[in-house]
Amino acid sequence: MISLFKQLKFSLHYLFTPPWDTGIPAPELVRTIARLPPGRAIDIGCGTGTNLLYLAQQGWSVTGIDFSPVAIAKARRKLRMYSPVLLIADATRLGSLNLPGPYDLALDMGCFHNLTDAGRDGYAAGLAGWMTSGGIFLLYAFQPGSAENRRGIPKEKAIPFFEKDFRLSKYEQGTGRPSAWYYFIRK
Repeated sequence: MISLFKQLKFSLHYLFTPPWDTGIPAPELVRTIARLPPGRAIDIGCGTGTNLLYLAQQGWSVTGIDFSPVAIAKARRKLRMYSPVLLIADATRLGSLNLPGPYDLALDMGCFHNLTDAGRDGYAAGLAGWMTSGGIFLLYAFQPGSAENRRGIPKEKAIPFFEKDFRLSKYEQGTGRPSAWYYFIRK
C-alpha cells in the first residue's frame, strides 16, 4: 500500500511542473510502438499523461493510473479529446482494480522503483494478470548509484519480481543518473 505521505508529496510536486514531467514522450516508447499495431495500453504511474497522449494519438486505447489526484486531473485535461480511462489508484493493487484490459502494452517510468518489496510483489502479480500473452512491458527504473544515492532498485533485484510471468527481452542502461530500461514480454 502506498503511504499517504508519499501520495501528498507527489501531489505537491504536481501542483507545479515536476522535473520529470518533460512533456515529451519517452523515445524508448516511441521506438517500441513504431513496430506495433495499435492496441490497449496502460501507463502505471502515468503522471500528467504525456505518454498516454502520444499513445492515443497513435491510435491506442489508453488507461492511466496514478496515486496523485492532481496528476490525474492534469492528465484528464491533456487527453480531453480522447477517451482514456484514468484512475486514481494504488499500483501495488493492480490485481484488484477494475480495468478495461487486457493490455498489449504496459509502461512504467518511475513507479516501480519507488515501491517497497511487498508493494513490488503485488504490482508484478497484478500486472501479469492484466497483460496479454506476448504483451510488452517497458519498465524504466532508477538504480542505486553512489553511497549517497541509494534510491532505486538494482537489476539483479528488479528482474526476479517479473521472471515468473515475463521474459526479459532487452535491457539497457539509462542515460544521466543511474537507471535502466527493461523490456519484458508476457509469457
